[in-house]
Amino acid sequence: MARILDIIEEDKIATAVLNRKERPNRLLVDDSTNDDNSVVALSQKKMDELLLFRGDTVMVKGKKRHETICIVLADDNCSNERIRMNHVVRNNLRVRPGDTVSVQACSDARYGKRITVLPIDDTVEGMTGNLFEVYLKPYFLEAY
Repeated sequence: MARILDIIEEDKIATAVLNRKERPNRLLVDDSTNDDNSVVALSQKKMDELLLFRGDTVMVKGKKRHETICIVLADDNCSNERIRMNHVVRNNLRVRPGDTVSVQACSDARYGKRITVLPIDDTVEGMTGNLFEVYLKPYFLEAY
């Protein structure tokens, strides 16, 4: 009888690598219809599972240790194993639709007091008018 238990234990050890761990915070990337660069969308069921609420701050980790902080919103059209984000967030994380990212609650994110936006010379070459009123104010006006 002891020999049978040893064989079963050896079999469990040998196949342990094949068994996938449950990782509820690992999600597949999907394209978003939202144009906000600071927002990701999850299903309400997944938000409940991860103990997240609408408007919570989350840390999203992509490839090669790239990470960004976003605001999480519920999306009824999003499946439970997917996360929706727009192309800017995906570029920051170095991921494409179908890749896997990790999502964690980020309660220690502080509000910024000041930012510095520096244009690259060749991107503003030939532009006339007030760059703040034309480009920056509309972009940051309703941002979190």
